[in-house]
Amino acid sequence: MSFTDLGLADGIVRAVTEHGYSIPTPIQAQAIPAVLAGGDLLAGAQTGTGKTAGFTLPILHRLATSGTPHASASAQRPIRALVLTPTRELAAQVEESVRTYSKYLNLNSAVIFGGVGINPQIKLLKHGVDILVATPGRLLDHMQQGTVNLSKVEILVLDEADRMLDMGFIKDIRRVLAVLPKNRQNLLFSATFSNEIKALADGLLNSPAMIEVARRNSTVEVIEQKIHPVDRDKKHPMLAHLIKTNNWSQVLVFTRTKHGANKLVEQLEKDGISGMAIHGNKSQSARTRALSEFKDGSLQVLVATDIAARGIDIDQLPHVVNYDLPNVPEDYVHRIGRTGRAGATGEAVSLVCVDELDMLKDIEKLIKRKLPSEVIVGFEPDLNAKPQPIQRRSNDAPGRRPQGRGNAPAKSAKAPGAKPSGPNGQVRSFGGNANARPAAPHRSGGRGR
Repeated sequence: MSFTDLGLADGIVRAVTEHGYSIPTPIQAQAIPAVLAGGDLLAGAQTGTGKTAGFTLPILHRLATSGTPHASASAQRPIRALVLTPTRELAAQVEESVRTYSKYLNLNSAVIFGGVGINPQIKLLKHGVDILVATPGRLLDHMQQGTVNLSKVEILVLDEADRMLDMGFIKDIRRVLAVLPKNRQNLLFSATFSNEIKALADGLLNSPAMIEVARRNSTVEVIEQKIHPVDRDKKHPMLAHLIKTNNWSQVLVFTRTKHGANKLVEQLEKDGISGMAIHGNKSQSARTRALSEFKDGSLQVLVATDIAARGIDIDQLPHVVNYDLPNVPEDYVHRIGRTGRAGATGEAVSLVCVDELDMLKDIEKLIKRKLPSEVIVGFEPDLNAKPQPIQRRSNDAPGRRPQGRGNAPAKSAKAPGAKPSGPNGQVRSFGGNANARPAAPHRSGGRGR
């Protein structure tokens, strides 16, 4: 099956083809026809499967072929499609994807999120926007100031809906829903289908088509997963040892807290390992710089909290390390999904101390498999060590669910979902552009979220 076979407009197929894609991934092959049919959709897929294109491509087709509602070129364009995402990075990547594949269409797009000035966004919205990608907090800011008009929205997308619920955005989402036209198409995309997601879908969607291309809460099979038992005070030396011994050149490391991320970066720097942290307390410019340097290979280690787990899309990322196990078992799936994307192989390593054994059990129960364990010589854990209480929640994710114990089409010659390089060597990702870099005013864009 090709993108032409899916019935997409010639301009969209041309843009897709120019970037080296020809074969839709499974989620795209199912979601695109469903969205084109005009009905509501509830779709679930593992991270890295290209679900962003599952809604961006058919939305572009529907808006391009249904005609523009404004009477003349001088009339302001109304917002016809609204995409809500949980994080700034994901919002930027989604809008980049929209912009890339609307290259030959008379449509425009914009992204708005917090952490940057609101005035450039206000100016941009005044000119008129067909497709708006936003985080909930900043969208509410614009709604309160009367600088955004959502009365003409035809299509609503909730992207990474499970993450938005985890982060406590449900009230914000409901406030947005209250001002949207009742007659609209609703698309809900989620990496996991929790009971909360099903409840949200029941209240939002009207007789939706349902797509789930992977086993619920499954982990990508091409990712090699293992744990290294270690004492809590030996995690940093072990990580430095693994990076140096294995010559890891690009490593994404997850910590439980923002303070832990900052401390780890300082420790790694003393070991001669370049690293930067990305979390909710970092300015948008610092977050953008860290992602940019990590993606281009000039930064060896990026240390992140779960706030960034869904917004990092890096081509061929080889290694993900859980320095701390996540508070919420589902976050393990999203974390390791940063590697092994689009059919590529990857390695996910978890450093587990005695304090985290209950967390490990919860993760293994969720993914329905026992993770292989490997003790590193020189870092053998003390078998008599007693567990100590650990911080169960980071302020990075307000409103997170309490835990009971303790976030592409392929080249024809590649596996579905492979990410070929576009012109100028930039990697184009249907899950969001791997080189997305916010730049005012077009890429400006929740309220510190």
